[in-house]
This record gives sequence, structure tokens and C-alpha cells, in this order.
Amino acid sequence: MPNFIIKTKKLLLLIGDIIILYLSLFLTLIFRYGFDSASDQWQSTLMPFTIIFVLWLIIFFISDMYDLKTNQGNVNFVNLLLKSFIINGIISVVIFYFLAPLFNSIKPQRILIIDLLISFALIWSWRSFFYQFIKSAKVSNNVLILGRSDLTPLLRQEIEGRPQLGYKLIICEDIPDDLKIYCVERKIDILIIANEARKDQEISKKIFDCLSLGIDVFPLSGFFEQITNKIPVEFIEHDWFLENLSENSKKAYEITKRAMDVILAIIGLIVSLIFTPFIALIIKLESPGPIIFKQVRTGKNGKTFLAMKFRSMIDKAEKNGPEWAQKNDARVTKFGKILRKTRLDEIPQLVNILRGEMSFVGPRPERPEFIEILTQEIPFYEERLLTKPGLTGWAQLKGPSYGGSKEESLEKLKYDLYYIKHRSFTLDVSVILKTLRLVVGGKGQ
Repeated sequence: MPNFIIKTKKLLLLIGDIIILYLSLFLTLIFRYGFDSASDQWQSTLMPFTIIFVLWLIIFFISDMYDLKTNQGNVNFVNLLLKSFIINGIISVVIFYFLAPLFNSIKPQRILIIDLLISFALIWSWRSFFYQFIKSAKVSNNVLILGRSDLTPLLRQEIEGRPQLGYKLIICEDIPDDLKIYCVERKIDILIIANEARKDQEISKKIFDCLSLGIDVFPLSGFFEQITNKIPVEFIEHDWFLENLSENSKKAYEITKRAMDVILAIIGLIVSLIFTPFIALIIKLESPGPIIFKQVRTGKNGKTFLAMKFRSMIDKAEKNGPEWAQKNDARVTKFGKILRKTRLDEIPQLVNILRGEMSFVGPRPERPEFIEILTQEIPFYEERLLTKPGLTGWAQLKGPSYGGSKEESLEKLKYDLYYIKHRSFTLDVSVILKTLRLVVGGKGQ
């Protein structure tokens, strides 16, 4: 239910954006040609602008404009929207330049600027209305948490920090004698059960009586997962893995993913041949040492392999033993910083993908030395080895920039487990597209 509600809100946002884009185009034609001529111009402009609008929506998606967590602050959203429209404007100019011979009847450059301005204003207005509407009491969902759990304060913090999700939280640690009447009086829509409460047979019977009210019931950790897109690893037990990580159901997906990995890796290696010699030359001229840096990493099921990257650090950066990578690491060379920002240092890992040691999307390949330490300190840390490590991943996008501590590694593990549970072709495409945004924006690490 919570996932359905979130997806429904995202779908409404998308439908609203589509309507706004076409409405903006029609208003642009009226402004440019007058009301009487707008209908005639509509026929000739519809097809080229439809192509443009599809690309615009993809940019909106890559920019996280359909992530309800992202679009909270009004100022932040205006900045995000402005950046997206600047990119959309550049894309439109390029596309129209190449499509001009196909659409001789129009000159879209004359109306493009007007359309960008009108659609920007209308989408900002539509989004402002939408977020105010879904936060109102009329459409919000009342959520009741039953029982005691250390996870409850964390869930409360997540919900209160995202009012646009439309949840109103009620916490009841002491179970009411008549839970059904309690839920009716408070108009409860969703019932969340803490682990301890789930084990109580008497409480289970009371919850069962509430099902006739049409209330959706969820475990506390499951609801937290839906809200945050990560697994609260400190609050799950071994049976969670038995219930949620069935590898047999992923066989068709894994075969398709492997085929796509090979195809994309070959294309990537061919394209990289253009600038690889220049990268190698600069690395060699800037500092002594090998061009390709090789390091043992741990792959699927704990099997080690030799991961390769363009060297971005000084030679013998770990002469005193293995060290965590840190932000603003002094060992990184000047050109190495550029390679990391653009993620060009990872080009050699396309060979690891071809070998089947890595995939394009998956958990970050960690070093055996660190896995040995983290396995002892973090529960279920080895479970991230159930799938191949990736060039990019859900945790790399959502988690801390660096896993340079136990705390950051724990946070990344929560996202890794979420990816392993939900991995799919759709999620992989989403991760790749959003990674491209980071690369283009120079926000690599």
C-alpha cells in the first residue's frame, strides 16, 4: 500500500507534467501566431515537439524530479527545475538543428524560447499546487504504529521530514483493549506492527479483527523500506533473507543483464579508444608509476578478482598498508581528481565486466581486507556478495559519498540490500541514467 501510494503520486506528477507541456505549446502558438492561427500551426508543431517532450521528461527523471524526497523545498525545486530547463533548451536546439530538414514547414527556434518560459512557469505552478494538495489533511493517510521498537523514532523522523508523502503518524506502544474501535475512531488507514508485537498471539488476533475495516497491515521494517528505499539492517533477522532474497526468481533477469553488460562493455571500450591514449599520456607525464592501477577486490559469493582502473593516486599510495579512501584525499593527483569526477578512471573496469567479474550495476566491489573487518562489525555485511559488484550502484547514488568508516559502510549496506532485493531491468536503467547525470555534472567520487 505505501509503495502503491508513492507510485500513484509519482504517476500523477508525470501525467500533470505531460498535460502542462502540451498546454504550454498551445499557449505558445497562440502568443506567437494568434488564436485563429494556433490550431493550424498545432498540426505542424505537434510531432517535432512530441519528440522534444519525451527527451524533456527523461531529463526530469534523471534530475530526480519524480523523487518525492527530492522535491521538498521551494527554492531547491526552482533551482532544480531551472537547471533541467537549461539542459532541455540545449537538447532542443541540437535536436531541432538535425530535424530541420524533416520539418521544413516550421521553424521551431522561433517558438522554442517562448515555450520554455511558459512551460517553466506552468510546471512550477503545477508542482507547487500538487505538493500543497498531497500534504493536506483531506488526502493524507493516517498511520498507526503498534508496539515498541528502536526503529520507530527513525521512521518518525523520515515521515516528518517528507510531508509530501502524505502520512500522519500515530504511535501506540501499549495496545488498546479494543484495537478495532481505536482504529475506527482515529480513521486509521495503515497499521504498522513492531517485531515484538508481531510475536504476540493476542495482539495478532486484534490486528486480524481490523482487516475488515480495509486497513493495510505492514511490518515496521517493511514500511521503513518503502519510505526510504533502504533496508534497516540493524532491525532484521535471518528469516528476512529467506523471505526476500529468492535467487531462482531472478534467473531470467540475470541472463538478460549479462547480455546487456557484454554489449555495453564492448561499445564502451570501442568509444573509449578515442581518448584512452590521451588519458594514459597525461597520467604518465604527471607522476611516476603504472598507468593502470590493479587491486584485489571481492566479487560475487566472495570470489576475489583483480579490479583495474586508471591510476588516480600517487604511486605506492598505500605503502603503510590498506587505507580507506577519503574525501579530498591528499594521495589523489591533480589529473586523478578530474578522472574521478568524470569517472573516466573506471574505463578499464569494462574489461572486468567482459570477464564476468563485475556488472554495470551492483554493490561497490570492496577489498577483502575491509570486508573481513566489516563482516565482524556489521550484521549481514557478507550478504552484499550475493550478486556481482557494479561499476555503479544504488548505494553509490543514494548512500554516503565514501564508505570510509563503519558508519558509512553500514549506511551503504542498507541500500545494497535494497538493490539486491529489488534488482530489475527497470531499476538498473534508472541507476545508469542517474549515474550519467553525476558524470556530466562532474560529481563523481
